[in-house]
Amino acid sequence: MTFQVPKDAYSGKINTMTLGKDKTTAIIGGEEVLPFYSFEGKIDNKPIIAMDVYDRKPENWPEFLLSYFDDVADDPVKWARKCISEFGADAICLHLTKVNPDIGTMTPEQAAQLTKSLRESIDKPLIVYADAPLEIVAEVMKKISEKNVESNILLGWVEDDNYKTLAASTIGYKNNLIALSPLDVNMAKQLNILLTQLGLPAGRIIMDPSSSGLGYGIEYCFSAMERLKIAALLQDDKMTQMPIINNIATEIWKVKEVKESEENYPEWGNAEERGINWETISVMCMLLSGSNIVTMIHPKSVKVIKELISELL
Repeated sequence: MTFQVPKDAYSGKINTMTLGKDKTTAIIGGEEVLPFYSFEGKIDNKPIIAMDVYDRKPENWPEFLLSYFDDVADDPVKWARKCISEFGADAICLHLTKVNPDIGTMTPEQAAQLTKSLRESIDKPLIVYADAPLEIVAEVMKKISEKNVESNILLGWVEDDNYKTLAASTIGYKNNLIALSPLDVNMAKQLNILLTQLGLPAGRIIMDPSSSGLGYGIEYCFSAMERLKIAALLQDDKMTQMPIINNIATEIWKVKEVKESEENYPEWGNAEERGINWETISVMCMLLSGSNIVTMIHPKSVKVIKELISELL
C-alpha cells in the first residue's frame, strides 16, 4: 500500500498586494495554503525581507551591529542602497523617528521629502513607519502619501483610533496601508472592515498583528497569526485574507539578551552570534505562522533567513 500524504481542503486565498511601481515592483500574498505547505497547494510569492533604515544614527544598538552600517548611518539614502546592494534586501523599511517631538523636529513636509528622495534612489519597494504618537503619524503619513502619488508605498500605520484620515489619503493617492492591531484577531478583523467600508480596496491593506522577539511572548504572537491564517484559508473569511507584515526587528534588538555584553554575561556566549540567533529564530517563527513581510537588521541573519525560505519553498 502506498502512503498518501493527508491534505486539507482550502476554500480561501490570501489577497495579493503590489508594492512599488515599474522596476521596483514586488508582489506579496496570493497563497492558497498555510505557510510553506506547498505540498497542499499554490504559493506563488515568497515572503520578502525588508531591512530597517532609520532617519538618524541609532544610539542604542550593540557596537557589533552598528559596525555594518556605521559608514552610512547618517544618511538614510546611502543606508538603504547599502542594504540592497550588499545585503540583498527585498525591500526597505524606513523608520521616521525625528517626527516625534521628544526626539527631533522633523516636520511632516520634511518627512515626505525624505521619503520621496529615498524611494526615487532605490530599486526596491518602500515601507514607511512613523515612530511617533498616533496623531502625528496620521499627519506625517498623509503628507507622505501626497508626495508619493500612485507609488504603492506601504504606509504605517493606522489603528481604530486614527484610521479615517490616513485611509482617505491612501485612497486618494493610491498607496497601501498597514492596519495595526494588538494581537487580537477580532480587532484585526474589525479594523479591516472599517477600512473597506470607507472605500479602501482590500488589496491595499496589510495587517500588522504586532509581534515580539523570542522569549517575550512570541508564542502568543504565533497563535494570533495562525488563527488569522486559518480563518482566511480554511474558513474563507474575507476580512482576514489580507497579507501580514511583522515589524519585528525593532522588538528583537532592544531586548536584554541581544544587548548585554559578554563581560556581563560570559555564560551567554559570543554577543554577535547570540544576536544573530535571536533575530533568525524570531523571524523564522513569524514566517512559519504566516508573515508575508518581515523586517530585519543584521545582514548575517538576513542571509540565513533567505536560505531557509528557499529551502522550504
